[in-house]
This record gives sequence, structure tokens and C-alpha cells, in this order.
Amino acid sequence: MTAEKTSSIRPRRSVLYMPGANQRALEKARGLAADALILDLEDAVAPEAKDHARAQVVDAVTQGGYGPREVIIRINGMDTPWGQDDLAACRACAPDAVLLPKVSRPEDIAPVSAVLPSQTSLWIMVETPLAILDIAAIAAAGAQQGLNCLVMGTNDLLKDMHASAMGGRQNLQAALSLTVLAARQYGLAALDGVYNAIDDATGLEAEAMQGRQFGFDGKTLIHPNQVEIANRVFAPSAPEHEQARAIVEAFEAPENAGKGVLQVNGKMVELLHYQTAQRTLALVAAIEAREGA
Repeated sequence: MTAEKTSSIRPRRSVLYMPGANQRALEKARGLAADALILDLEDAVAPEAKDHARAQVVDAVTQGGYGPREVIIRINGMDTPWGQDDLAACRACAPDAVLLPKVSRPEDIAPVSAVLPSQTSLWIMVETPLAILDIAAIAAAGAQQGLNCLVMGTNDLLKDMHASAMGGRQNLQAALSLTVLAARQYGLAALDGVYNAIDDATGLEAEAMQGRQFGFDGKTLIHPNQVEIANRVFAPSAPEHEQARAIVEAFEAPENAGKGVLQVNGKMVELLHYQTAQRTLALVAAIEAREGA
């Protein structure tokens, strides 16, 4: 497993898709509380609007004004008429990351990662049956080529499985778990898929909590009214924060030097809990810095 440096942790609790063809949405995104924005040139844009959307997105990224939010451009696949032009546009405007759809094999990564600017990382959609079946190899190859994040495309995956959405997502649990395992093994971030019912706050919160329990770093979203819930669910709660602080303080106390097991607030904790607590404190600090920026 690739060790994660707490100094490199950044919040990705809420990652909001914004349609690249909608100028008003691109402008509104500058004031939203999302941790990251995906300016979409793929699914959210009709074929006849692709060129116009690309120009708008390049202008938006070039103008900036998105503050501490990560800005990602989801391009069209390299097997489409628009993929190469999208990639060229990304090279020119250098977003924080490029999101490549429909990645199914390790060899899908190199043609994109090899031409990205040094300051632009690669994210990939995990949304095909073959991607799930080969996710460890994809993550391993990508980790050597600038890959930073795995993004679940649960709607496309269900379509290709000839399956339908169901409460609890039992039919997706294997895919979700395998993706998180691959991400953790190779030091990548992992984002849960979207929740389609934009007016169902209760359902979104339940699914976001499930995603957090699976180990995802955050959730991709399709509407600004989903941001607050994702930000809350994927942030450490006040009790979690306090327990993490107590664990770190206990292990770092001089009288406990060299000890592998301690009792903290009535619970037995080991070094693995100390490492988890360090990550929790780093994430809280990153969220506070993000929200104070």
C-alpha cells in the first residue's frame, strides 16, 4: 500500500459537475461551497454544442476566480470526434486536472497523461464492467503516470450491467469496494458516484454516508443543493475530531514513547488508530483552511 502524506491531504468532500455549455452555471460555480468543480464537456453537452462548450470552459479556466476549489475538465473520450480537441484545449488552459471518461484498460491512460501540462493531474472515470474487472492494474499503471483520482460512474456502470438503481446499492457494492481498494493500494483519491434525485435530501445523505463508510473521499454531485450535505457527511464530526486529537496527544506524550497500545477515553487504541487520527486532524485542518480562504 502506498503511504499517504498527511501534508498532501486536501478536501474533496463535494465534487460538483457543471455543464460546460451553460455560461451562467460556469459563472455561478465561482461562488459555490463545493471543494471541486468538474466542468463537463462530455455527458452534459449535446454533440452540436461541443465546440461552443469547449471554448466557454477554456475561457472560464483562463479567467480563473474559482478560489481554492479544484477545477477539473471532463473531456470526451479519445475515440470520439471531440476528444483530441478537448485535450489540446486542456493543454492550453492547464486546469488542476483532466477527467478522462470510459477508461477500461491500463493502456487507455498513457495517450492522455503523456501530454498533460506538469501542473495538471489526471482523473479517470470508473464506469465500465471491464474497468472494474481490471481496476487494480489500471490504478497501478496510472499511479506511475500522474493519475490522482478514481471517479465512480455508477449510472453508466448500471447501464452496462443491465441493472437498475436500488436502495442500498447492493448490486454496486462489489464495484465500489474494489475501486476503493485499488485507490488505497496505489495512493489515489476515490470519489463516489452521483445521486440522481436532486430533491431527495434524505436519500442523498444516506448514500453519502454509505460512500464514506466504504472509504470514499467524497461524492460527485449534479446540483448545487447537494453540496452542503456532502460537505457535512464527508467531514469528520466534532466527536471524531476530538477523539482524534486525544489519540494523537496520547501517543505523542513523552511518557507514552515507544508504546503500541494505549487507553484513550475508555477505548483501547493502537498505532493504526494513531495513524488514522493523524489523517483526521490533517483533513480537519485542510477543511478549515479551505473554508477560511
